[in-house]
Amino acid sequence: MFSTLHLPQTRLLFFFLGLVVTFVLIRISVRMIRAKVRWWPGNITPGGTHIHHVVPGTVFMLVGGVTGLAVPDEEHGWRVAASALLGVGAALVLDEFALILHLRDVYWEKDGRLSVDAVFLAIGMTGLLLLGARPLGYDEFYGEGVWVRVVIILVNLGFAIVALLKGKVWTGLLGLLVPVLPEIGALRLARPGSPWARWRYTEGSRKLRRAYRREARVRQPLIRAKIRFQEFISGRHDGD
Repeated sequence: MFSTLHLPQTRLLFFFLGLVVTFVLIRISVRMIRAKVRWWPGNITPGGTHIHHVVPGTVFMLVGGVTGLAVPDEEHGWRVAASALLGVGAALVLDEFALILHLRDVYWEKDGRLSVDAVFLAIGMTGLLLLGARPLGYDEFYGEGVWVRVVIILVNLGFAIVALLKGKVWTGLLGLLVPVLPEIGALRLARPGSPWARWRYTEGSRKLRRAYRREARVRQPLIRAKIRFQEFISGRHDGD
């Protein structure tokens, strides 16, 4: 049914579909529950315990991951199905990433936006892999000597880490797959409050003032636009 030549890409595609479709469906469900739509099934609360969807998500990820590892290579259908189940589980877990991080239910609070960011980031990185991107541009230097490739990968990884330390999460993580992005993020000003700004920018310094101005002029409008788009899909959080 599936070509062995393109099996890894097929598995990745089904993981991506499981991730996207499940995220959309679970967000429709929680918005219906929040709106108290009478005919929509509510939360699962056996014995008064609220079963968050991170619980079945963890089970699906485990079953999908182990199945993908355990079934023989020639069982292409099973491996593709396992990839889809892994995507379903990943969506359910990442949609409650903020709950895992804060160890309390912040789903509809401002902190709950982190879950939406996590899902969008996973979708973006998986989509880039589907389009042919490779981590740290590895394939671009396939013909070079092994040590040249290792040095290039380490340099790119270093730039990505600096970008993350400067508070540029999307640039740093997506930059692992998109050439030049890590370098741009690493060379530009850090965001106020980021570890890099705390370590390198003294209070009242010219760089810190420029960082605050750039945050207010450029990043905040972009962040507001991102939040509006995300909450069009995922629902509005309390305090907005």
